[in-house]
Amino acid sequence: MDMNPRRSVCPTTDVPSLVAAMSESGFQGRKLGESVRVWSEMIQDPDCTILLGLSGAMIPAGMQECLIQLVRHRYVDAIVSTGANIFHDIAEHLGVHHYLGHHHVDDEALYKEGIDRIYDVFAYEDEFRKVDRCIADFAAGIAPCQTSSADFLRRFGTHIREIAPDGHSLLATCTELGVPIYVPALGDSSIGIALTMARRQGVRVTIDQIADVDEVTAIVEHAHRTGVIYIGGGVPKNFIQQTQVIASIHNEDLGGHAYAVQYTTDAPHWGGLSGCTFEEAISWGKESARTKKVQCFCDATIAIPIAASALIGSGLARARPPRG
Repeated sequence: MDMNPRRSVCPTTDVPSLVAAMSESGFQGRKLGESVRVWSEMIQDPDCTILLGLSGAMIPAGMQECLIQLVRHRYVDAIVSTGANIFHDIAEHLGVHHYLGHHHVDDEALYKEGIDRIYDVFAYEDEFRKVDRCIADFAAGIAPCQTSSADFLRRFGTHIREIAPDGHSLLATCTELGVPIYVPALGDSSIGIALTMARRQGVRVTIDQIADVDEVTAIVEHAHRTGVIYIGGGVPKNFIQQTQVIASIHNEDLGGHAYAVQYTTDAPHWGGLSGCTFEEAISWGKESARTKKVQCFCDATIAIPIAASALIGSGLARARPPRG
């Protein structure tokens, strides 16, 4: 067996070089470096459409600008997210901020003060409710309406760019650049709460989640090749993964995603989707034995800033491939 020497990682201010060295080191540092290498291959593949699955509380945790820059550099072509991430992103655009807090705190005291806690991040509940009202009022303005979550968010993204032109958000950036954002469990979020508020006032806006399934599958079916990036797991991961199964049912056996990267802290032995390995996914046809795949078991708030800095710092450029 031929073996290459393990590389020693030297401290440096050159993030791309650091991550490249990590890819030849060991343990999860190696996996982080390998993940950037595979993501770089997706970016340089002119026939690859890149889909990002976004779960966890990434926006409250401060990952908003990393995600925005990944979209601006065309390193992502479509996003499937939890509703919570997009709600918090909208809140930031509208001037509702998240604050440094602490995880050792009296939560009953926070409740009495109207402060919501996301581990060590705080936010004011009454400010969130103003965002709820903004979404509900917008829904009333477009009712009656039945559409996909991506179309609803595209319209709302246009709206917040108009009412808050100085705002800054992932949604506004994606709206500007034509990158769709799907939220397949939209009801499980404050966006769903806002639309429920509107419904109880007689507003009829229906988010067609089956349209979401069909539209995301069509993106995959019309792509020459697909690459997937999963931040966490959950619904966004499976929503993208299942496109390969749906396509095979409709006589479009695509052979699985060509590239796959995941950053997760979940372990496979619990049997959950978030920790499910890409090797297991081969049995479903979601990936194949030929898929270039890397799973990095690391907190995404550590992995994403490093990976994004390495990709952007390397100067990789791509033209966004056409989507279906």
